[in-house]
Amino acid sequence: MRAYLVKCPGPRSTHAGNKLPGNLTVPATHRPMRRGLPLWLAVLLALVLGTLPAVARAADQEPVIFAAASLKDALDAVDGAWRNESGGRVVISYGASSALAKQIEQGAPADVFISADEDWMDYLATHRLIKPDTRFDLLGNSLVLIAPKESKLTAKIAPAFPLAALIGEGHLAMANTDSVPAGKYGKAALTKLGVWDQVSGKIAQAENVRAALTLVSRGEAPLGIVYATDARSDPNVKVLDIFPEDTHPPIIYPVAETVGSTNKDAGAFLAFLKSSAARGVFEAQGFRVLSTP
Repeated sequence: MRAYLVKCPGPRSTHAGNKLPGNLTVPATHRPMRRGLPLWLAVLLALVLGTLPAVARAADQEPVIFAAASLKDALDAVDGAWRNESGGRVVISYGASSALAKQIEQGAPADVFISADEDWMDYLATHRLIKPDTRFDLLGNSLVLIAPKESKLTAKIAPAFPLAALIGEGHLAMANTDSVPAGKYGKAALTKLGVWDQVSGKIAQAENVRAALTLVSRGEAPLGIVYATDARSDPNVKVLDIFPEDTHPPIIYPVAETVGSTNKDAGAFLAFLKSSAARGVFEAQGFRVLSTP
């Protein structure tokens, strides 16, 4: 049995795709380069596109923030509050914490990194790529089992609960269980509950937690495991149950300034993340605020 890796486009994407078993959709491949493009130019473009970070270099006065995908709604709102208070702005790139950490390791121009787990922040710390004295734990979250809004399924999470039967012939949408924090938390919880072996071959592994959310929101997966804040952000899904906190490591979002940052506003933005204004935004989105001003 095997799990499938799904790169799911955002909710507004209209790319056509091919079908995987279980009616899961992967984006259509991009059109090949036109014939006649010089080989040297094709190689150069491939190298450049393959190594560019997910966000273009911002002006010196705009800190570049690399943040876990699950923070998008909340951090966009915090950015708006920061703009209103300071008159400045930040450039934010969202993605899987694993992918963002690797980009920073490869030299991407991030000033601040906000991870969805301690592991990827520790990874950068081990490689001396963050400023240790700027690191702090910002937020906490919960893990939930979700279904499409119109689903008739019900579930009570407990040891040996019948998850495989609930999935049926479909798939369980999760972020990549080997590297992405939400997927790792989910696998840990299912293992602790004694059901991982029953469902490991039915996992649709997405590139990040928001992509897993989209699979369920579109009805392409009958069930998914995401953060509580993700489920709250999408009206097309519903929460069936919350995973007990003792089934997985604590869900913590650490933040730090990167060692290569020289941006004068990066520290000010980090301080703003601890402010009462930011706290109100995060709490409104369902996060637990761990930091203090």
